[in-house]
Amino acid sequence: MKNKTINPTRSQLNILRQICNWIPAHEVSKIARATGAEDKSRSFKPWSHVVSLVYGQLSHSIGLNDLCDSLQLHSGPLSSIRGATAPSRNGLSNANRERPAEMAEQLFWQVVGHLGQQSPGFVAGRSPGPAFRFKMPIHVVDTTVMELVANSMDWAKHRRRKAAAKTHMRLNLQSLLPNFVIIDTAGEHDNKRARELCAGVKSGEIVLFDKGYVDFGHLRDLDERGVFWVTRAKNNMAYEGVQQMPKSRDQKILKDEVIVLSNPNKPAPELMRRIAALVTIDGKEREMVFLSNNLEWSPRSVADLYRCRWQIEVFFKQIKQTLQLADFLGHNANAVRWQVWTALLVYVLLRFLSYVSKWSHSFTRLFTILRAVAWAKLDLLGLLDCYGTAKGSFRNLARPEQAYFPGFL
Repeated sequence: MKNKTINPTRSQLNILRQICNWIPAHEVSKIARATGAEDKSRSFKPWSHVVSLVYGQLSHSIGLNDLCDSLQLHSGPLSSIRGATAPSRNGLSNANRERPAEMAEQLFWQVVGHLGQQSPGFVAGRSPGPAFRFKMPIHVVDTTVMELVANSMDWAKHRRRKAAAKTHMRLNLQSLLPNFVIIDTAGEHDNKRARELCAGVKSGEIVLFDKGYVDFGHLRDLDERGVFWVTRAKNNMAYEGVQQMPKSRDQKILKDEVIVLSNPNKPAPELMRRIAALVTIDGKEREMVFLSNNLEWSPRSVADLYRCRWQIEVFFKQIKQTLQLADFLGHNANAVRWQVWTALLVYVLLRFLSYVSKWSHSFTRLFTILRAVAWAKLDLLGLLDCYGTAKGSFRNLARPEQAYFPGFL
């Protein structure tokens, strides 16, 4: 039996150009003028800067020499991408250091809005897993840490011999796209950023976060704004029971009660729901305690909602294991922010590609295919169609048993 031959349709445009065409042409120059990035450019224009960093993510470049040499070798195909030019090593390093990273941040949000206008279903999404029965928007708040080199990045030191940057994020559970992002050093505790991350959450919506973001004063503010929240209780939380809720028929639910904090002077919601449940992790059952301000949901709904919080862990795993967030092209804070924002931009572009092509395989496989043919003149959608994986049901995340707590049914 002969092996199946993959013959994708030829195109006049290379793969990288087709991906970059989804970035609105007028927005880059507009944002560059507004942020002052254009004032710091001579021969190496802001558009060339953006394309270089996008290619650096797709090619998984491990350093300035790697990226600049590759672009120099492909300077001809590169120039077809709206006149982009290859940078020198010093030119790219200087651009990452001097041009404000606010340009990359604003460009990311503009591209998300632009793609949402082209395909409203892309940003609307659908509720995965047990959250399908909730019709209101669900937000997941969490953070990921990127380890840095302590002896060359003093600005990021949070311990004597450790340096790291943190990306705080509010992820929309339905679309699996970021709604709010803060990139900062790792020295500050997570709950210090909770108010900023939840500022845009509207009344009637749901926000999920781990106990690292628990700030009872902030939880009270969310309660007063009409925002529903679900989190985990800290082990040393002092509280008093007010009311026992009806016993659940679910044997995994150990306790369901309404509580208040023992310290009346500490700002906190007037009433909170405390639910203790058995959770199977790594084949062993252990007790976990959840908190919520919704007194009407069933205890199973509260547990299911918190279980959905694991989707943001899968999101962080995808971008950190696939995109280039391990080897940084600069040692200063501005260069790190440029690279993180560009990684998020590439993630959104590839997610949009997987949406329009109905890609049914993993995000990692999509990335590796595009990395292999970045300079080839092939039809982008036809290429994915030839692999026989672009017409199935859309499934861009890990399997449920990877994303959720095993055995927690």
